[in-house]
Amino acid sequence: MKLAEMRERSADQLNDDLKELKAELFNLRFQLAINQLDNTMRISAVKKDIARIYTILREMEITDRAKA
Repeated sequence: MKLAEMRERSADQLNDDLKELKAELFNLRFQLAINQLDNTMRISAVKKDIARIYTILREMEITDRAKA
């Protein structure tokens, strides 16, 4: 998912995406441990997506405080 698409989503949707990405990361690490993972670059891509979501959620939190 691209950053612009992430910014358009609500906080609840981002939290749902975050749960899905964490589950995917767990599965990828499990596949890596048992040598069934074909694309190891997917792990770093999922980690970056998780970090992007955390960043966007924090930005939303900061802007909500500034408005209040």
